[in-house]
Amino acid sequence: MTSLALRQNYTCRGVFLDKTNQRTSSPSSSAVSVMVDPRRAGARSSPGETLSRFMSAAAILLLLLLLFDALLRIDARPEYSPSPMQLLRSDHRDGKVAISVDEFGAKGNGLDDDTAAFKSAWDYACSSPIRMGINFLASNVYLINPIYIGGPCISKMILTISGTIIAPSDPEIWDGHDPRKWIYFHGVNEIVVRGGGTVNGMGHEWWSRSCKRNATNPCRHAPTAITFHRSKHVILQDLNVFNSQQMHVAFTSCSHVRVSRLKVIAPAESPNTDGIHISESRSIVVEGSIISTGDDCISIVGNSSNIQVKGIVCGPGHGISIGSLGKSNSFSKVHHILVEKSLIINSENGLRIKTWQGGSGYARNIKFRNIQMSNVSNPIIIDQYYCDSLSPCENQTSAVEVHDIAFVGIKGTSATQNAIAFSCSDSAPCEKILLTDIQLLLESGGNATAYCWKASGSSSGLITPPSCLSSGLFNLIKQKANSIEGSSSPSR
Repeated sequence: MTSLALRQNYTCRGVFLDKTNQRTSSPSSSAVSVMVDPRRAGARSSPGETLSRFMSAAAILLLLLLLFDALLRIDARPEYSPSPMQLLRSDHRDGKVAISVDEFGAKGNGLDDDTAAFKSAWDYACSSPIRMGINFLASNVYLINPIYIGGPCISKMILTISGTIIAPSDPEIWDGHDPRKWIYFHGVNEIVVRGGGTVNGMGHEWWSRSCKRNATNPCRHAPTAITFHRSKHVILQDLNVFNSQQMHVAFTSCSHVRVSRLKVIAPAESPNTDGIHISESRSIVVEGSIISTGDDCISIVGNSSNIQVKGIVCGPGHGISIGSLGKSNSFSKVHHILVEKSLIINSENGLRIKTWQGGSGYARNIKFRNIQMSNVSNPIIIDQYYCDSLSPCENQTSAVEVHDIAFVGIKGTSATQNAIAFSCSDSAPCEKILLTDIQLLLESGGNATAYCWKASGSSSGLITPPSCLSSGLFNLIKQKANSIEGSSSPSR
């Protein structure tokens, strides 16, 4: 049998071979003349055939990728995800992939609701094994309703706010939502929030409805603009936070946080608009920021420790506060706090520790150092009779203990006659209070005074106004004397 007789039909990538070796093109390809001998069917392919198969496989793979890209583009759901092609075009600076909320459907016009786009971008980035950055673009205004941003994420997150994020101005939008929260981060670890942009709480309508603004209004909760809860290794920097509904920035149950170069601004008459609020947190640094609000510039409350505050410009507002502590007979502890190298201007209070009657726990190992005051009411104050209530507070014997408190290098002018005021508990007096190099004069000219009740400690250096602290040794002798007198009394 000749080889001609053994010729058979074969198909090779778009080419049809007939029994007479006449070639016929398939409908989708040009003709190629190929003759295959079945006795060589098991032989090694030639280099040309191998290249042809490789090119064909590559063409099929590209076709599948383009089809997948097209399917993603057709997706009609409200949540939007970028296609693989878009990710390939994303920014890879600093070894990360940068995506914009605009890619997820955000309009950025300040009118359309961009909450779903923000949430979709976050969920996409948070689940990625690649370090992701989410961008709010400069010159855009993003309307964001109450939003929950959950973690932990697989990789470190970077949220860059270059544009403006605004809240709804109507409080009714919060119906069905937690009224205490606007932008709420929960369980997010390893996150950087930055960008030089603005977060605006649009709080004017909330303030007008506050019972502190109008006693006929019911007292109700209002949102904190930015909250981090149960989060670790947080960096918040280079951001403007304006006109929050209530508190501007809060850290609750957080650790290892660094806050720097913030500008936090609200009108002096805006109620309860604390600048930065720290609760049940540790290892926090707040530095190099400007805070001007209607309440405490910085407030540090229950179960917080290892907090450092430095380089703050505060005022107007209610100063830098430890507390309030012990409200509703609660237990609170705050310790190892350092506030230094800061300026307080035109504020209702300066450096303040405030506790409620009836509480328990302690505030100790707290140092205020190298603080400049200008026209500040109550520049140095400890108040164990704090009462932020429309009705008088009940007198109670138990109190949060206040001791080992140092005021060092506090200088400037007081707007009130008493530049130093220590109002301490009868049952738990303030102890181990240290005054060093205090120079406080009246803003109007003349000498200020100091007031003490149940406060003991020591002073050194130049103290103006003169210290009113009683000697700790004198108190110890008095306590010993009372103990001896009590033990020698006849039994009944």
